[in-house]
Amino acid sequence: MANYYVQDQQEMVEFLWCEVSASDIRTKRLEHIKNNKNDKNLEQLARNHKLELDLTKARIEWLKTAGPNQKKQIADHYGIFEHLYGEGYFIPFVNLDVYYNLNDGSLLPVFSGNVVKPKEAIKYPSVGYESDANSLWTLSLTSLDGHLTEANKEYVHWLIANIPGDSIEKGDTIVEYLQPFPLKGTGYHRYVFVLYKQDGKVSYDLPKVTSSSPLEARTFITREWYQKYQDNITPTGLAFYQTDWDDSVKDFFHNELKMKEPIYEYDFPAPYIRPQEWFPRRRPFNIYMDKYRDPKQINKEYLVRKLKNEDPFKKPPPQLKFPNAHPLPKNMPSWLKLQEKNIRLGWGRVNDV
Repeated sequence: MANYYVQDQQEMVEFLWCEVSASDIRTKRLEHIKNNKNDKNLEQLARNHKLELDLTKARIEWLKTAGPNQKKQIADHYGIFEHLYGEGYFIPFVNLDVYYNLNDGSLLPVFSGNVVKPKEAIKYPSVGYESDANSLWTLSLTSLDGHLTEANKEYVHWLIANIPGDSIEKGDTIVEYLQPFPLKGTGYHRYVFVLYKQDGKVSYDLPKVTSSSPLEARTFITREWYQKYQDNITPTGLAFYQTDWDDSVKDFFHNELKMKEPIYEYDFPAPYIRPQEWFPRRRPFNIYMDKYRDPKQINKEYLVRKLKNEDPFKKPPPQLKFPNAHPLPKNMPSWLKLQEKNIRLGWGRVNDV
């Protein structure tokens, strides 16, 4: 499969660059940089903070030069290709513009790993890319981290085939759009858009999945699916985002899937407590002994001491402005002085234990 990718990359380079060699492109870029460095007027504008740059033109130039390779490097950093295709990869020469329409009328773009919350992606986004009218495309959206039962599988959230030009609405919707649903306590999930160029009309051997279909019908493995149709489709565009849990996921599980929402919590191991010593050195004996007492008894003593001065009908006494400036009795033991100072500062023995 790796050889197939390399062949496709060469074809895409020849198509986009009109058979201009890489050495010519590099020479032209270095010459342009050299001319800019020798331009004294440009230097003065930059020094005086008066140099204006058209960001739109800069982005277009970036997409034509270093953009595709840098997108590939970012995707490698996030493990996108590894979890989609195993050892395979591709360079996204076709720029994929994905925008989610928010409720306030603004657009939220999808770049390469930016954060999009689930409530912002409930409805399917608008997708655009440059193409000729006679070409056919396939667009897929899969979640790499969200499968509920099998870690090495994905869910397909959107799959449209035989898209003429860049008109998504005219394509064949095989899998209807489904909002992201990252589980609570599992961190960020990756959702990946991949655009494939077809060499002709393709009929995928997949059952039609609607928004009311069970999640089991959306189980998907991109690698196996692509290996089956790799003679007819070539990956050319890529965009992905990260998302984590919010309240809309709970509503989605209860109202759409009709099931209880899974919630994950980290199970912290018990803290290590070293064996007791006959004569522990450089350790306050009261804190040292508390480490080997019942934590419930320590919490009880802490709560009783805290509630001792609480009165529901009186205001709490004002805090000392300079806690440790007030003297303590001279005959008070040093360990008790330290404890009293910590209490004044709001640092009880529970924190030390």
